[in-house]
Amino acid sequence: MICNQPANPQVSAGKRRKDGVANVTDLFDFDEIIDARSPGEFADDHLPGAISLPVLNDAERAMVGTLHKQSSAFEAKKDGAARVARKIAQHLETYFHSKPRNYRPLIYCWRGGSRSGAMTTILRSVGWNAAQLEGGHKAYRHHVIEQLAVLPEQLDFRVICGPTGVGKSRFLRELIACNAQVLDLEDLAAHMGSVLGAYPARLQPAQKLFESRVWFALQGFDAKRPVFVESESKKIGNLHTPEVLLMRMRAAPCINLNAEIPVRVELLKQEYAHFLGNVELLAEKLDCLVPIQGRERIDNWKNQARAGHWDELVAELLIHHYDPAYT
Repeated sequence: MICNQPANPQVSAGKRRKDGVANVTDLFDFDEIIDARSPGEFADDHLPGAISLPVLNDAERAMVGTLHKQSSAFEAKKDGAARVARKIAQHLETYFHSKPRNYRPLIYCWRGGSRSGAMTTILRSVGWNAAQLEGGHKAYRHHVIEQLAVLPEQLDFRVICGPTGVGKSRFLRELIACNAQVLDLEDLAAHMGSVLGAYPARLQPAQKLFESRVWFALQGFDAKRPVFVESESKKIGNLHTPEVLLMRMRAAPCINLNAEIPVRVELLKQEYAHFLGNVELLAEKLDCLVPIQGRERIDNWKNQARAGHWDELVAELLIHHYDPAYT
């Protein structure tokens, strides 16, 4: 979740070197950003707010690549061009059909080559002021990596600390309601950070996409105002917190929250309510703690869950696992 992020952020757009070409500083100077790559490439990472309109699907992209290796570049380009033309025609008849005359999309592929170039050329021939992202996703990715090493140094962080179950995420949501600037890393990572922290209905993004989300949040903050963020470890689920951001967080002032065990038990039962309705999923997750807690204690916790003794189970998890780990 990103607080104080404008609906249509404007980044100072540099002068384009020629019509129909844009660079990474122009990203928010368009009505829409279109990713012309395959669905698999899009899932791995994409520009903020981009929509997927592939001109080759994953299988077609692989076939063209194989043809390039086994036959020739010419044969691959000829086959790929036919496939791309058919797909762009489909997009024209469906997605682009109702777009107005003044529509201004930014289009990109992997390196700003033939896929985005073909779509840009055809849309411009129709009369839309389309532009191709110079360097494509590769240039964008380079920009994100550069900015993740710079932006955290420019921001004034306040780190929300405290043991498991004190309501740190709730506190961040209240700050958002008060129009504070909040970097919610767990929301961006789709994970609450602990062994039980996977969201029931959201998969974690790929590492590159997580970094894109973090960059997009950071570039939208006002450096003159503090940014509140929850204390996180190096990993959030399977994802790594960007190194410079983590260093800045560890050096920032902290706001320490605390609460008694009964209060924390109630808050955790609300946050992890999905486990109350799926005991066997919880039992599966608890098995990950066997090397730390031993088989006997884990089996006892499983029995408590199956018996519905939630207050006792959550309190024991806090006392024997989460609090020692936090300390």
